[in-house]
Amino acid sequence: MSAQPAPRPVGILAGMGPAAGVDFVRLFVAACEDWLRTHGRQVADQAYPEHWMAQLPVPDRTRALADPAAPQPLEPLVRGLKQLADLGARAAAIPCNTAHAWHAALQERVPQIELLHMPRETAAALRRQGRMRVGLLATQGTYRMGLYAQALATQGIDCVLPGDDAREWLMQGIYDGVKAGDLPLAQARFAAVGAQLRAAHGDLPLVMACTEIPLALPQAPQARDWTLVDPSAILAAALARRAYGEA
Repeated sequence: MSAQPAPRPVGILAGMGPAAGVDFVRLFVAACEDWLRTHGRQVADQAYPEHWMAQLPVPDRTRALADPAAPQPLEPLVRGLKQLADLGARAAAIPCNTAHAWHAALQERVPQIELLHMPRETAAALRRQGRMRVGLLATQGTYRMGLYAQALATQGIDCVLPGDDAREWLMQGIYDGVKAGDLPLAQARFAAVGAQLRAAHGDLPLVMACTEIPLALPQAPQARDWTLVDPSAILAAALARRAYGEA
């Protein structure tokens, strides 16, 4: 039997926030295990790909998009991505949805590494699953830039957005909840928005398009029977496929 080709090194550009970066590593390792089992490969320490995480402070993405005079995240992101490339990573993922507003600039500045695009990977996965109408839970910056609306529209998927008040509840859940360590507050705010969307539009899947949301909403009692879509898990699976040589 011929030897299996070694997986390619990959990178994770994290720190937005740090807890989401750590959780993404868990998702990536789980995705690698799933890939190995699906392809009939032995699950062993030596079968996992080399992966590096750059967990670095990055200015707030939503504030940067709202105020050009605020500290901007591009240069720290470029520095982190270059460090991952220097370590040999051939592909990289950013476990932060709003940071994808700088995806094109990052890919242009560091062309030697393939930078995956979370909204596009999510939209493609939803299309494969036959989910053609979803609700979107995200940051103000992600809404403002239309990051998911554009990607979903390309796949022919209808995207339902919450109203202005509900968007503020989401931001409270992200900043005053998860980022501040108050998970009960985060669960309450996220669940309130989800319940409002479902009351208005029926039992539609909810895309948790901020990496803080999956850290709280799935544990909310109200969300127990909801269909929740985690773009971080989809991105982790895409990065695992790249590591094992799949396009």
